[in-house]
Amino acid sequence: MTDSNDFSTGVSRRDLIKKGGALVAASALGSFPAPAVWAAEEKILRYLGTAVNQSDDITKRVKAETGITIQNIVATTDDVTKRVITQPNSFDILDTEYFSLKKLVPSGNILAMDAKKIKEFDNITPIFTKGQLPNGKVIGDQGTAPKKVMFVEGEHSSTFSKTPTQWVTLIPTVYNADTLGIRPDLIKRPIGSWAELLNPEFKGKAAILNIPSIGIMDAAMVVEATGKYKYPDKGNMTKQEIDMTMAVLTEAKKAGQFRAFWKDFNESVNLMAAGETVIQSMWSPAVTAVRSKGIPCVFQPLKEGYRSWASGFCMSKGTTSKQQEWVYEFVNWYLSGWAGAYLNRQGYYSAVLSTAKSNMEPYEWAYWMEGKKAEKDIHAPDGSLLEKAGATRDGGSYDDRMGNVACWNAVMDENDYMVRKWNEFIAA
Repeated sequence: MTDSNDFSTGVSRRDLIKKGGALVAASALGSFPAPAVWAAEEKILRYLGTAVNQSDDITKRVKAETGITIQNIVATTDDVTKRVITQPNSFDILDTEYFSLKKLVPSGNILAMDAKKIKEFDNITPIFTKGQLPNGKVIGDQGTAPKKVMFVEGEHSSTFSKTPTQWVTLIPTVYNADTLGIRPDLIKRPIGSWAELLNPEFKGKAAILNIPSIGIMDAAMVVEATGKYKYPDKGNMTKQEIDMTMAVLTEAKKAGQFRAFWKDFNESVNLMAAGETVIQSMWSPAVTAVRSKGIPCVFQPLKEGYRSWASGFCMSKGTTSKQQEWVYEFVNWYLSGWAGAYLNRQGYYSAVLSTAKSNMEPYEWAYWMEGKKAEKDIHAPDGSLLEKAGATRDGGSYDDRMGNVACWNAVMDENDYMVRKWNEFIAA
């Protein structure tokens, strides 16, 4: 995805002409209009993110219910981070992943959020605040688990707090547990391990995603699954561990294992839909997109568990006090249920389960969240058919999927070294 060119301040040329015309008319009459005549201030927020949570449906809905105009600025994960560090005045609200926070918080360019101003804060799933499911089960925390970077020590602190405080780095919105996508019609046998990604049986038909900080985590899941090595923390490798991991991938690449190294959602969909790949790194909604074409595709549960990610909202240090009020209003709207249900229907998970549930039909909740057979046909937010009645969700229930997270997307201490080695692998 590329950056939008929308650096608008929120005042359109038409607005200026309108207001300019009013001023000219007023001066012709010898006086300016009284303040009461002016229209209410337009609420505009420039929303920087990767498009995972951005949609026209959400933009229209929030405008109708709050009067806030959202101007979406879409960028890749890496470009979002660069924009925050170099251009903090080019956006108002930021939608980013928790693993980016180790780069973003020290910059001082984003503001901590006040938990006391978030109506549903106490109802946010404890995956974020405690690293456990609502049922109390503790989940894997290798990598940048949200609980490690969820809180800072004070309003203006750049030090992450090990215990909950009033000051939050990101108010969570959406998260998921990722695994491999497969074409069961072309593979024709059970797939149960990450190790299958490097199985010579799939030579020239496998793919891994070319986003270094995520791709290397998938690679580490594969290395562990083969029994070659067990990492103390897959999300924070030593240089020696990075070298070993990349050597395994490079050997497979030179043997012709990989058909492609995809960078974006649509590329991953097209590879699988065309049958050019039969097993690859994949995201849940991409599997759904393949299936919506009538092509068999499974988001395959694997015995070693899932690689997980999570996103949330914060705001730029460049926002005015008025804009900050609008950001809190927008975030509170986002957690109130409609948006959560919308995201759940795409295969993601919402941060506040209770409000999302109240905005879904019981049969939808049973399918998406409880792993039950669909009592009726399951539709996407746009109305297209996703699953026929009787289908069950890949990986089962929320507890089954999020309860089997093995690691989280991360930024390693040796990130620069890792990226260099990853690029060498891609060029090899």
